[in-house]
Amino acid sequence: MADLPVALITGGASGIGAATARRLLALGHAVTVTGRDPGRLERFVEEADAPDRLLAVAGDAAEYAAVVSAVESTVARFGRLDVAVANAGYATHDALDTGDPVGWRDMVLTNVLGPALLIRASLAALKETQGRIVLIGSVAGMVYTPGNIYGATKWAVTGLAENARRMVTADGVGVTLVAPGRVETNFWGPVGGAPEGNNLTAEQIADSVVWVIGQPRGVDVNTVVVRPTGQAV
Repeated sequence: MADLPVALITGGASGIGAATARRLLALGHAVTVTGRDPGRLERFVEEADAPDRLLAVAGDAAEYAAVVSAVESTVARFGRLDVAVANAGYATHDALDTGDPVGWRDMVLTNVLGPALLIRASLAALKETQGRIVLIGSVAGMVYTPGNIYGATKWAVTGLAENARRMVTADGVGVTLVAPGRVETNFWGPVGGAPEGNNLTAEQIADSVVWVIGQPRGVDVNTVVVRPTGQAV
């Protein structure tokens, strides 16, 4: 088992995270997925049907102890860690002028603190394997949208990716920001579904993540922006 490449994916039981986990399992990787909902994690494990190569760890991506536990459990189970994918995140779908501030704190902690905690918790193991950090950002973190707090959190992820890259590149650790445009996932559930028009699928973004992970050692792809055709901004 220690010879298999090993990935840890936060928010890995649904959406882009689950699609990425499935792709990696199909390629023979060992995978740990985390999430807040134990029931969802259990269903994902049952559906994936790869009990020897899949570990589910319930926990909050914005709680450092939970993230450390996920990393330690991964290394204990599989013997190493090659890739850490910071995927957990969501939007409150409101704005600075009319939104409900009650929901903003948790979104900011999940979207911004969560990736930072994963980097902190996984870095020692990734240095040993000269592995890779993948941060799931968004084109919302590259364009300005009036009053959009979610976009501000993804701007922070954009900056975090480059700050982390400059910190770890001398250690042989790669850092990649994958920034999707509109994707048809449960992200849009609170507002009744994704916008009309051409949208990407979680599987298409997973393909990009897997492509990044599959780059040979010594190749550090830093930013991958993936929009559906027809999305201008």
